[in-house]
Amino acid sequence: MNFEELNIDPRCLRILKSQHINEPTPVQAQAIPIALEGRDLVGIAQTGTGKTLAFALPSLARLANDPSGKAGMLVLTPTRELAQQVHAVLDPLARAMGLRTACIFGGVGFDAQTRALRQKCPVIVATPGRLLDHMGRKNTNFEHLAVLVLDEADRMLDMGFLPDIQRILGGLPRERQTLMFSATFPKSIERLAAEMLHQPARISVGAAATPAAAIRQGIYTVEHGRKLGLLSKLLSEPGVDSALVFLRTKHRTDRTARALQKAGFKAKAIHGGRTQSQRDQAIEGFRKGRYKVLVATDVAARGLDVEGISHVVNFDIPNNPEDYIHRIGRTARANASGDAITFVCPDEFLALNEIETALGRNLPREEWEGAVPVVSLFNGDNHGTLKNKRKGFRNARRGRRLMAVR
Repeated sequence: MNFEELNIDPRCLRILKSQHINEPTPVQAQAIPIALEGRDLVGIAQTGTGKTLAFALPSLARLANDPSGKAGMLVLTPTRELAQQVHAVLDPLARAMGLRTACIFGGVGFDAQTRALRQKCPVIVATPGRLLDHMGRKNTNFEHLAVLVLDEADRMLDMGFLPDIQRILGGLPRERQTLMFSATFPKSIERLAAEMLHQPARISVGAAATPAAAIRQGIYTVEHGRKLGLLSKLLSEPGVDSALVFLRTKHRTDRTARALQKAGFKAKAIHGGRTQSQRDQAIEGFRKGRYKVLVATDVAARGLDVEGISHVVNFDIPNNPEDYIHRIGRTARANASGDAITFVCPDEFLALNEIETALGRNLPREEWEGAVPVVSLFNGDNHGTLKNKRKGFRNARRGRRLMAVR
């Protein structure tokens, strides 16, 4: 199948061909015909499979073919980085169809965004908080909104973003097409989404909550105090061309980046406490190879599209399986392969169990001189023997006592 068979606007086809994009990915082939019909849609597919074009191409076609010439499109994303990435895909396509675009996010001034919105841009990509600021200032209204897209919908509908999303929905017309895309879609989020959709179609490409097959996953069991040494050792190994290292907090991210710099690594930190220019500079430096290591919080788990990331390291194990899927999806993009490594301490066996249960299998344990026993509750293979469990529970209790002392 090619894009011509999907009835894509010829102006968009020219842009795609100039970018050497000739054949639709599976999620695009399934989503585009449904979206062109004007139906609501939930699309679930692994990261790096082309979800942006899956909603961009049919939505822009709807805007370009609107007889009134007033139809609008709003794309909501959870992070600034994802907003910029989506906008970078949409803008050349929209321009080819004579449509203006605006990218709205926090961390930068209001003036340029205000001017863009007041020029009645029909295509808006935005993060919820900054968009609400502009709506409160009457810089835009969505009277003629035709298409609403929630990118990374699972994150957009969790409790952190839900109040903002509900406020935004209150300012949108009820008669609209709503498209939701994500790599994961838990049952709790699915129930919320059902309230916002009208008889939606649903597509699922690949198994739910399953990373790309080209990602090699592994677990390093380690005591808390030996994580940094293990990270330095792994980053020094041949084949680590570029690495994205995830931690939970801003403070630990900065501290780890500084430690890596002192050890001689070209490393940079990125998190929500950095200014937008600092975040842009860090990502661009990482993309161009000036930095070998990008140390990040989960702001980089969604929307960071950098080709050639050879390794993702979960220095801190993620809080839930959905975050794990999104984090490791930063490698093995665009049909490449990659390695995803997760550090697990003895007191973190429950978080590991959630991930392994979601994946439906035990992740392989890597052998190294500092390995420690970590209980495996998931019975997918012989990691779950009674002897291992008893030993792991004892070690987990000891780990919690050590954490309490610290």
